[in-house]
Amino acid sequence: MTIHLLSTDGELYKLCREILADTAELGRSCTLSAVSPDDPWREADLYIWDFHPNLVLPEHVNWNPLRHIFLVDRKDLPVFHATTGVGESNVLLKPVARTTLSTFLTHALSSGTAKSLRADRDEILQCLIQTNLKLQEYDQDRTAFLARAVHDFRAPLTALNGYCGLLRGEELGSLNEDQKEVLRHMQHSARRLSRMASAMFQLSVGRHLKSLPDLQAGDIRECLDQALHEIVPFADEKSISINSEMDPADGLYFEAGQIEQLLMNILDNACKFTPKAGSIEIRGYPFFWERRHTVAELPFPVERRHRFNQEPNSYRIDISDSGAAIPVEHLTEIFEEYTSYAGGHDRSGGGLGLAICKMIVTQHDGRIWAMNGEAGPVFSVLLPMRRSKPAVNGAATQLNDKYNNTGAMIHAD
Repeated sequence: MTIHLLSTDGELYKLCREILADTAELGRSCTLSAVSPDDPWREADLYIWDFHPNLVLPEHVNWNPLRHIFLVDRKDLPVFHATTGVGESNVLLKPVARTTLSTFLTHALSSGTAKSLRADRDEILQCLIQTNLKLQEYDQDRTAFLARAVHDFRAPLTALNGYCGLLRGEELGSLNEDQKEVLRHMQHSARRLSRMASAMFQLSVGRHLKSLPDLQAGDIRECLDQALHEIVPFADEKSISINSEMDPADGLYFEAGQIEQLLMNILDNACKFTPKAGSIEIRGYPFFWERRHTVAELPFPVERRHRFNQEPNSYRIDISDSGAAIPVEHLTEIFEEYTSYAGGHDRSGGGLGLAICKMIVTQHDGRIWAMNGEAGPVFSVLLPMRRSKPAVNGAATQLNDKYNNTGAMIHAD
């Protein structure tokens, strides 16, 4: 199946490529090509349009809803309907959510160029399409409200943290050891809430405002030390032993605060689901990451390139715990927003902490995944190593330069 993405958005191309790889179980081989809207028209089985008001659509095209998906900004919907004459079939609001785009692409792959639907089914489908569009609008309103609310939470949390520090420093009078211990726990909780509020705000607005991490050379072991400093009190309450072994690595550029948040979220998740007197193991080491984008690589990076030169090009962190195994069918879902497979007893925890981890790793051009080891679940993170500091804060901004008519092959095994 041939798919054309008519866009110059490198992040959208990357998202489509990953979704197609995840849906390879449909048993269809797909070719994804990033095509400029200004290029001569080429036939394909499915077209994904990144609409903007200046986009000129070809007049001779058959707008079969099974062959076209339109990504439209909410404010551009009136212009879209007025200038294109295309109905609401397969219209997705930008910034498109991964799960929404995945659903539409899966449907398109399953339907292909099937025969036209019956009249009654077509009417039901149109109602569902309009409902989907309204749900997307409501989702954007909800996200905007959440972003504003979380933004307002951060100021009092910062003040609370400052007051606790002021009291602990005995600036307002002497304290006994028990009082200092209580204040220490209060300050720890305030800091944790402040970090969560900041992460929730970034998660809420991340699809609307693409932020780039401030990549700096550093020692990732210092980030782990800081994360352990925050996590150890919770581990001690359950008598959980934490062992770490982190090899040094050159060429790592990252934003220290974000990596600390990443490690704290994973360790917090491990502490929560590790039984009393259990154990957590942390291992960090240079790793050769085969970065060719094929289905065999996702979601678990493996070394497939058969050549003698396999020098480490990334740094891998494995965090394992002795908790219960994660159901295999949910190993990838736990990193999505607001997902849950077993109420309050699953690893996703509503999808917040691990979704933030995925967001941070993605911004660092890395990869995160989970698997079940012999002793329990293992969460692994890959961060690319670089020979020099990235030119623009380390973001993957050069993908557009690779846009050519050759496309990218997505093979289904």
